Amino acid sequence: MKRRNQVRQSVAVSAALLAALFLLPLLVVAPFRTALFGREAAVDETEGAPFVSGQRDAGTVLRVLDGETVLEMDLGEYLLGVVRAEMPASFQPEALKAQTVAARTYTLYKLQSGGNHGDTADICTDHTCCQAYIGEERARANWGADADVYEKKIEEAVAATDGEVILYGGEPILAVFHSSSAGLTRTAGEVWQSDLPYLQAVSSPEAGESIPNYYSRVEFPAEELRQKLRAAFPEADLDCGLGEILRDAQRDTAGSISTVSVGGVTVKGSSLRGALGLRSACFTWETQGETLVFFVTGYGHGVGMSQYGANAMAEAGADYREILTHYYTGVTVEAWAADFTNHDPA
Repeated sequence: MKRRNQVRQSVAVSAALLAALFLLPLLVVAPFRTALFGREAAVDETEGAPFVSGQRDAGTVLRVLDGETVLEMDLGEYLLGVVRAEMPASFQPEALKAQTVAARTYTLYKLQSGGNHGDTADICTDHTCCQAYIGEERARANWGADADVYEKKIEEAVAATDGEVILYGGEPILAVFHSSSAGLTRTAGEVWQSDLPYLQAVSSPEAGESIPNYYSRVEFPAEELRQKLRAAFPEADLDCGLGEILRDAQRDTAGSISTVSVGGVTVKGSSLRGALGLRSACFTWETQGETLVFFVTGYGHGVGMSQYGANAMAEAGADYREILTHYYTGVTVEAWAADFTNHDPA
């Protein structure tokens, strides 16, 4: 009997120790349960939710060449990245919508014309070839504390204009755009080889005092200037005084240099701009000792929609359709359901 009681006591002690072994961590953690496992404040379920393209944009699937990688995404997803990269997200919502429609139209125009990448891809993320593009993670890092607000604005611009494009004669146009002009945009023929009826010179409300680097100044010592010009225009005779290198400048309707003589060779103002890396072809120059100084207004080629001009129009109450029909002559803005991709995304 006594032995039985000892066994029972031993079992009871073992059970108590076993219970303590499991309960002790809970007793230690319990006072901190709220901090460790408690629910945080309720979060908006839609915040950070993946973007879903509208029905029309979702119908066009793109192969996007990003460096050496080909990414597959629908048109709406692609436009998010383009608008993030091409226009400041701080701009007015109607300006962002205008940019979205212009970017969508430019993309469809490239698809219709066959693009530059053959069977490899439909479009790329190189702004010198197609349009600039930036992913959400990188954009958010750039935006900092404003990331949620800015991403939402761009998503709304893409969703609100689902499938809308700029048409001339029923076809998507070459919807080029630039950062800022010198108060007037330029015709396509004044910059490139051919003119286009919808890319004509129009007024542009540029608030120069609020545009970063709207007025810029660039200096070239004599020898550096000659090196750059020889590389770009090898037939030019630059064995003359610094003040004689550039002569006979002709200006277009927007006040930009249309042609200029470089060492006796007539070149387009846009070509000289490219050779010297100037922000636009709207410039003057003067000789200061052994240095040639350029004074430049605006940024970009000056053709099509001015982004800062679009924002100024939006601030004045214009909607995105008014902005687009102002900058692109004789066009309409309509929903477009065609899918120009000629490959099987599957």
